[in-house]
Amino acid sequence: MGTMSSREVVILGSTGSIGTQALDMIRRHSDRFRVVGLAGGGAQVELLAAQALEFGVEAVAVARASTAQDLQLAFYAEAQRRGWSEGRFALPKILAGPDAATELATWSMAENGLVLNGITGSIGLAPTLAALKAGRTLALANKESLVAGGPLVRAIAAPGQIVPVDSEHSALAQCLRGGAAAEVRKLILTASGGPFRGRKRADLADVTPDDALAHPTWSMGPVITINSATMVNKALEVIEAHELFGLPYDRLDVVVHPQSLVHSMVEFVDGSTLAQVSPPDMRLPIALGLAWPDRVPDAATPVDWTKASTWTFEPLDDDAFPAVRLAREVGQAGGLLPAVFNAANEECVAAFLAGVLPFTGIVDTVRSVVESAETAGSDAGELLDEPGSVEDVLSAERWARSEANRRAYGPGAGPAVTATSAVEGSR
Repeated sequence: MGTMSSREVVILGSTGSIGTQALDMIRRHSDRFRVVGLAGGGAQVELLAAQALEFGVEAVAVARASTAQDLQLAFYAEAQRRGWSEGRFALPKILAGPDAATELATWSMAENGLVLNGITGSIGLAPTLAALKAGRTLALANKESLVAGGPLVRAIAAPGQIVPVDSEHSALAQCLRGGAAAEVRKLILTASGGPFRGRKRADLADVTPDDALAHPTWSMGPVITINSATMVNKALEVIEAHELFGLPYDRLDVVVHPQSLVHSMVEFVDGSTLAQVSPPDMRLPIALGLAWPDRVPDAATPVDWTKASTWTFEPLDDDAFPAVRLAREVGQAGGLLPAVFNAANEECVAAFLAGVLPFTGIVDTVRSVVESAETAGSDAGELLDEPGSVEDVLSAERWARSEANRRAYGPGAGPAVTATSAVEGSR
């Protein structure tokens, strides 16, 4: 393993799951990383202030301009809690408003500077583009950047500039070190199968939100957990894999692996397959994202090879779980359809959780929205074009959300709050 000097890091979404685990990793390896900036949605100003003062960051960004004053007060309260006199600490610069995270993504950093984007939602796309344009290495956990904004990202990202933080894509990146690009035959993403693995489509019509929220392996938020049950999470990961690694969709496979120990595999032209194996623990891909191309010692606990275990692999049932098949069609069609797919799904998940849509209605409704985007008149005709800006992506998502809600709730009806307006902005 190579040696590396202390790396300057900006963390976007620092109060979410990815951000807090990243800071925990940095806390244990403070000789290797220096946090210079943190961004949060603004709902957890006390935590954000505590993080900022603990790590001595230069700047903090909040998405809500109205919380800037609350954050300033939280800085003083946190300093007082630590017993610091007023002359003992420098307050970080506060950036506030919808563009604050984008500004922070280009914060003055050393040549080896890295931005970890752990923001949830399409509000993470603009900071991704800003970090890439500024030449930063980007550790990416914001799936919308690639799913919704793939063409925009692809146009400016240099080879190797993006380091994936999702466990499956991190696994693929690790396995791809085992051969040259021309030697790769296919990428194989593994899926836990969720709570309904082995069930046929007819068995899924009456499942409840409580049934779908009972994931067997991972502890995640409701949208991601439902996405795991419908296999939409794997569908989105197939699109991400295409954008990250450049392979066509017919060379991206999905296999069900309930034990969640093999995180993904790469098959080479000679018939060899390399797999990345570790217990389900996001600290490992996060550590790799922060230190890439180096590894961080003891980032996670390895597999215990002294204990007997059995691993199984099963083909994906595309009839019971049609999301991956739909994602391949959407990805091949390109343009803004992946953005439509993702945004429509978020609204359909919310409708399912509200008791409006049946479980199988989630992906069925998403498909109908996608098909409407492909056949609609001038309102949606541009959705088949490549996006030219972030606003193009956001406009497509607004159309998809409106269309999904019209189909789920009926004309003139709809949720009091859309799925996006309920998102806080950090994983």
